Amino acid sequence: MPRVKGGTVARKRRKKTLKLAKGYFGSKHLLFKTAKQAVMHSYEFAYRDRKKRKGDFRKLWISRINAAARQNGMTYSKLINGLKTAGVEINRKMLADIAVNDPEGFKGLCETAQEGLSGKAKPAAPKKEVKKETSSNSFTREALEDKTVDELKELCKEQDISGYSKLKKDEIIDELLNN
Repeated sequence: MPRVKGGTVARKRRKKTLKLAKGYFGSKHLLFKTAKQAVMHSYEFAYRDRKKRKGDFRKLWISRINAAARQNGMTYSKLINGLKTAGVEINRKMLADIAVNDPEGFKGLCETAQEGLSGKAKPAAPKKEVKKETSSNSFTREALEDKTVDELKELCKEQDISGYSKLKKDEIIDELLNN
């Protein structure tokens, strides 16, 4: 059997790695072995830092909120505690955005937090989940056939029917009519 050289495939693979290493310093963008190592390291750093970025942004938001809170005579921890006590549900990203772009609005939030700490503000009532009750008799085959598959799957979710994701349209309609 004749020998088959893997020239084109190997060259393509190496060129792909060298293209990823474009712009690297020294021989890292010229030699395949060092380029491969550098690219692998860069993949590891990118993966790690995608996770780390979330914590970095949280630190940034907290420092911005703290700076704005101190301008209004509070600390970060008292502000967050006061807002929780007052029943204000706002995340740190939005709070930091308000602190930077709307100082007057942030001042109002600080006052609300102060009221929450002193006990003057009434906590907001917890949200009650409203579950839609639909009787099985309200479905007719004609009405269900007019709906799309996505709408039918949404109805299955509301009815707490499991295993509908891989069913065909007719089978989903049968499940809805049977339950």
